[in-house]
Amino acid sequence: MTRRELVQTLGVGAAALSLTRSEAATREPAPPKTGRFQQDICWWCMARPGVDPKQLIKETKAVGYAGIELVGREWWDAIKAEGLQVVTIAGHGTIADGLNRKENHSRIEDEIRRNLDLAAQYGIRILICFSGNRRGMSDEEGIENTAEGLRRVAKAAEEKGVTLALEMLNSKVDHKDYHADRTAWALEVCKRVNSPRVRMLYDIYHMQIMEGDVIRTIRDNFQWIAHFHTAGVPGRRDLDDTQELNYRAIMKAIADLGYTGFVGQEFIPKADVFAAMRHAYGVCQV
Repeated sequence: MTRRELVQTLGVGAAALSLTRSEAATREPAPPKTGRFQQDICWWCMARPGVDPKQLIKETKAVGYAGIELVGREWWDAIKAEGLQVVTIAGHGTIADGLNRKENHSRIEDEIRRNLDLAAQYGIRILICFSGNRRGMSDEEGIENTAEGLRRVAKAAEEKGVTLALEMLNSKVDHKDYHADRTAWALEVCKRVNSPRVRMLYDIYHMQIMEGDVIRTIRDNFQWIAHFHTAGVPGRRDLDDTQELNYRAIMKAIADLGYTGFVGQEFIPKADVFAAMRHAYGVCQV
């Protein structure tokens, strides 16, 4: 299942097989669990075929992650029972048909209000929101329409204590024609809404593809960023030495800014899911 499919259905189906005890015993030890911010995993990219969802939840906790995000509601109680947080869910569907079109505003408002109630009930910190695709629309019209749509629900988000995070996605590789494909675009939306509960989701993978200059951009816009996602570039794979980003340096820069929220691991493992999760945790734990 792709992330696009998850957002469209606002949930993820279960996977199948579990690893054996002998396989678990041969894994390398988890890295230290201390750090200046918290980490989570994105369910859609770790719940691969052959991974038992219940074991995935337990391994997430064992490695040191504090939460799971973008996960279907059927797993929320199990996640909470393990002492983990459900960190984010999609505030509305879909990615392509989003807030930049006024005809979507009533539907999206209804979806966000329902999800705000769920978020408050389950202690979910963030609802992820999407601009939608351009389809020939100008940047100015898209920015103003997106801001107008978010203004309709900003007060409700403030009352619930939940942040609406507008995610920037790349329009070059993964989400062709997506409107909020640059930091400056999403930043202008947030400024026009002018709510402490409307912020940006800075996806490092996507913005490396579109802009580069990641550390400087984060520093310059830190007050407007509510959440971070990771993945290796190119390919959205592991945070290893085959990809071009220096994630250790990026995480240190984020921590030095005083960030205490969550960094979500949103890469698709090349091989063993749990080994990839442990490695990424160690890279980002600063």
